[in-house]
Amino acid sequence: MPSEQPNIKTENLKLRPDLLIETLNPEMGYFFKSGKVLYEGKTKFQDLEVHETPRFGKMLRLDGVFQTSEKDEFLYHEPLAHVPGMSIDGPKTALVIGGGDGGAAEEILKYPTIEKVVMVELDGGVVDACKQYIPEICKNTFDHPKFELRIEDGIKYVKNAPMKFDQVFIDLTDPFGPSIELYTVEFYSAIRDLLTERGSIGLHIESPVTRPELFSKLYYTLKEVFSIVRPMTNYVPFYGTLWGYAFASNSIDPLKIDKSTIQSRIEKFSLPDLQFYNADTHFSLMSLPNWIQKLLAEKQTPIHSGDSLPVPAGSIRNLVLSEY
Repeated sequence: MPSEQPNIKTENLKLRPDLLIETLNPEMGYFFKSGKVLYEGKTKFQDLEVHETPRFGKMLRLDGVFQTSEKDEFLYHEPLAHVPGMSIDGPKTALVIGGGDGGAAEEILKYPTIEKVVMVELDGGVVDACKQYIPEICKNTFDHPKFELRIEDGIKYVKNAPMKFDQVFIDLTDPFGPSIELYTVEFYSAIRDLLTERGSIGLHIESPVTRPELFSKLYYTLKEVFSIVRPMTNYVPFYGTLWGYAFASNSIDPLKIDKSTIQSRIEKFSLPDLQFYNADTHFSLMSLPNWIQKLLAEKQTPIHSGDSLPVPAGSIRNLVLSEY
């Protein structure tokens, strides 16, 4: 028999500053305990917090939304960097749009083939905070001789980029408000024009659990531009749910490469400190369960420049049931 649940009343909700809560949609959310506030302030564009947490180590939060953590960032960065990286047999040039914590660029710089990585981040305040407070994620990325940091608008850079790239990594905040312009057919088309003949992109496409329509909509937006689009999923504890990614290209299919080839490339490149990616997870990331296949079978209207999306419930900060 289940135990009796207490009668929880709204008036018994009490604020606690050590509990950090984020809502994923109007019906669900999650929280972490902050052991210590390392930094709290405003950049030119957003609120920024860095916390030390008991379970995930140092973590970054922007406008009340969890972004990355020291202990599980590899579950996000490795799939996005290495499914494309191994599929094209090692990138020579790479572009990171966003990614102010440096984690994406750090993964790409592991390749001995890499000659140049350009990171275009709008908010220099994020870069400064992550370099100072969470260097465990970026490591020596910002001082690497093959790395170039540009603090500017990603859309403008893409329109006027002076070179082409084997790999583009799009690491942005959620597609609501102004950032939606970086999730459109028009922007993906501009990215396509920046790719080399073997080029590909990796990006997150929200969660099929908490935002299923948006997950599907982003998939169909990519399909408007790229002939090969492979959705991927992986559970990321810091995001509180099963998370969605995508690989997109007009020349490379990561599922058409056999496992032995992937394994031989992993051995050839000898990438250091891989905690998630291997020859098995390369394919398991793209092995979609039936319910996600059914979700993607229902065609969605692609996102175009000028469109807007309804903003989901915002973060409810520092709220916890502390008394009944």
